[in-house]
Amino acid sequence: MKYLLFASICLAMSCNSSQKTVSEVSQEVSTVDSAITFAETITEGELKEHLFIYASDEFEGRETGTPGQKKAVAYLKAEYERLGIPAAKSDGDYFQKVPLEMIKLPTGSITIDGKEYAIGDAFVTFSKAKGDFEEIVYVGYGIEEEGYSDFEDLDVNGKVILAKFGEPMNSDGTYKLSGSVESSGWSNMSEAMGKRAETAKGKGAKGMLFLDELNYSRYKGYFDYMKNNDSGQMAIASDASAFFNIVLTKETAKSILKDIDSDSEVKSIPSKISFDLSGDNEEIDSENVVAVIKGSEKPNEYVVVSSHLDHIGVTADGEINNGADDDGSGSVALLEIAEAFKAAADRGQGPKRSIVFLHVTGEEKGLLGSQYYTDNDPIFPLANTVANLNIDMIGRIDPKRKGDRNYIYLIGSDKLSTELHELSEEVNKKYMNIELDYTYNDENDPNRFYYRSDHYNFAKNNIPIIFYFNGTHDDYHKPGDTPDKINYDLLQNRTRLVFHTAWEVANRAGKIVVDKTSK
Repeated sequence: MKYLLFASICLAMSCNSSQKTVSEVSQEVSTVDSAITFAETITEGELKEHLFIYASDEFEGRETGTPGQKKAVAYLKAEYERLGIPAAKSDGDYFQKVPLEMIKLPTGSITIDGKEYAIGDAFVTFSKAKGDFEEIVYVGYGIEEEGYSDFEDLDVNGKVILAKFGEPMNSDGTYKLSGSVESSGWSNMSEAMGKRAETAKGKGAKGMLFLDELNYSRYKGYFDYMKNNDSGQMAIASDASAFFNIVLTKETAKSILKDIDSDSEVKSIPSKISFDLSGDNEEIDSENVVAVIKGSEKPNEYVVVSSHLDHIGVTADGEINNGADDDGSGSVALLEIAEAFKAAADRGQGPKRSIVFLHVTGEEKGLLGSQYYTDNDPIFPLANTVANLNIDMIGRIDPKRKGDRNYIYLIGSDKLSTELHELSEEVNKKYMNIELDYTYNDENDPNRFYYRSDHYNFAKNNIPIIFYFNGTHDDYHKPGDTPDKINYDLLQNRTRLVFHTAWEVANRAGKIVVDKTSK
């Protein structure tokens, strides 16, 4: 089904007789368990109607910053206006602008003590960098957290630092940070450079030289792909040029500090280093869509339900990647959850805590919309955010999985809060009896899905999360991800599960207890 007339279909949907009215819901409310009745407003039919529009060719694959993505956010806004759910921002705007840049691969070199090192050979970077420095501050592992710091008594303001991958260990073979044989997030390949960069940037450093021999080939692979395809890397504009990150080969790192492998003592290295790395960046106009239903008793506590509104757009040969499952399924599920909560609120049984409906942009470009919400401009304070329930691909079946088709992969429910995990299990047993599969929740899962969707930007801020996911399939990130292949009965069941979980989190007496720390 192609989406031909945007405005007329929006109007038609607002009048569609298949949707339950608030008055119909009100008449059906059970005094025994209102949640069941409101969950029943989430239907296969409505999910399908939404998705055949949202994942149609007219939306052109919803790539961040494109006209197709603009149509997507207009559709979401129109639906919240139709439902009478207000914008989250105090000025009434549903759009939270996310300033992005497409960073073109830089060209140039670094000169260290008179010797020139070429980009792509001696190091890789995706950052522009200019300037001359008289010293490099070696910070060992570049770690700082409670009880341990490589920055103690060091002044790195306005300076360039050198750090290496890994973390300190005790003589008995245990890690100092964890006190056990398990390493921390500082040794996680998905976080190692980012955590160090954020720490250094917070201390005023201008840039970081990073030795990560284990993962250098991964960074080099990204660099070569971008170079060969003349592509760029998208980033939040405020972060794009303020700090540079450069990954060194081992040979280049040893030219600065010969014994870097064995030497972890922080120090100032008197070395003249000049950066001449330039590139042209392109501004990208994009936005999150955010709506809210205020809580009746605890309006200043927030449960965020999220999905990403973007996809990967059109292939080089003109085929549209519709993204019905990724993440059209999550986007329309979020609309239906919002409608169910609005029906409850109109009946006088709205949530005690506020429910935030967060559709984020730029997930496919690196979790950028959720990063902007959590790190740059949280519309509602993160300190008052009770939990994040994130939906990313819940409309299909993982062909590699054996067992009941009525399943969902849950990731992260136990990472920060034992209580949230137990609540999730109890809610499912009480209402849905979906098979909850924790395969991808394993810390050793090579797919690293815990770090690959928008919930992670909440989790890294110690906000308990649950990530709902059906797994990948042959149409993942391909033109074959179309709305006719969605299992709408499963999409309904999974959406209702998220609604029931959000309902319980929002209406329970106490806030979800955080009893673990983010790795």
